[in-house]
Amino acid sequence: MTEGVFTYSGGRVEPGETEDIRFPVSETYLGDPIRIPVTIINGAKPGPTVYLSAAVHGDELNGIEVVREVAQEWDHGGLEGTLVCLPVLNVPGFMAQQRYLPIYDRDLNRAFPGAEDSTSARRMAARIFDEFVEPCDLGIDFHTSTRGRTNMLHVRADTDDPQVARLAKAFASHVIISSEGPSGSLRREATDAGVPTITVEMGEAHRFQRDLIDRALDGVVSVLAEYGLRPTDAVRWPGWRTIVGDQNEKTWLRASAGGVVEMHHIQGALVHEGDRICTITNPFKAESDTVCAPFDGVIVGVLENPLVYPGNPLCHLVRLDADTLRAVEREQPNAE
Repeated sequence: MTEGVFTYSGGRVEPGETEDIRFPVSETYLGDPIRIPVTIINGAKPGPTVYLSAAVHGDELNGIEVVREVAQEWDHGGLEGTLVCLPVLNVPGFMAQQRYLPIYDRDLNRAFPGAEDSTSARRMAARIFDEFVEPCDLGIDFHTSTRGRTNMLHVRADTDDPQVARLAKAFASHVIISSEGPSGSLRREATDAGVPTITVEMGEAHRFQRDLIDRALDGVVSVLAEYGLRPTDAVRWPGWRTIVGDQNEKTWLRASAGGVVEMHHIQGALVHEGDRICTITNPFKAESDTVCAPFDGVIVGVLENPLVYPGNPLCHLVRLDADTLRAVEREQPNAE
């Protein structure tokens, strides 16, 4: 990339310019191009290049609105650096309103960094990765929970990597779940390619949730402030933070009986050891199972679909140490 100029196949964006493009990444059965929307905002002053991506799973919509608002509604007059905004990576899945590519049902988020001579998913991933991810210095990839569940806003990142840890903390979420990420996922492969990347999980599929979108936008401001793209803004401190790395610090609680679930807490709620998290009943409303918290923690994800078989996940709980627990208790009274 020429100094100060963002280039891609077929075009270039000079300092001080913004360009909206539809970039071809594949073709339909009729041979028509499949294009992803991309907005490139190149600040008048030099600085880091950051990509913001969403809808690598086509039914995960909250992140789309985050990326669109950054690209189309923010004032970028003082931007020092470049923003590469990718609001819909999985256009075929988005059009079909389904999670995976409707091409042999492949997961685009297991296809990175891609290959130009491989499967349709890996070819599409290669076009996205080579043109708009690898030229960047860091990235934020927005997700939601899968259908039937919902997540509190939190970050997933490989905090063993100091550059990724800096980015994760800059986003200023309460919870960071530390892991490399699955092989083929955008955040893992981008990080391995030298582009530190985090995943932001927020809410549920198939809808916009304004409160989560606004909080994610605050996180983007904080990241851009940390890296000097918005030098007049401040890096945020969320009030409390827990970084969950050890498997013993988190657990999925699962149903031991089939039936109808009544949740007693929402995502983001504080629970103490022994608190009732949910009750499962049969069609006669006779209690079949009561699920209690095995330790003090915060509920990161919860069931939205109230019907379960034995073994179905009910909620994702992360443990809090004593100091963090006291900080959370001061911030949020919690009652059923």
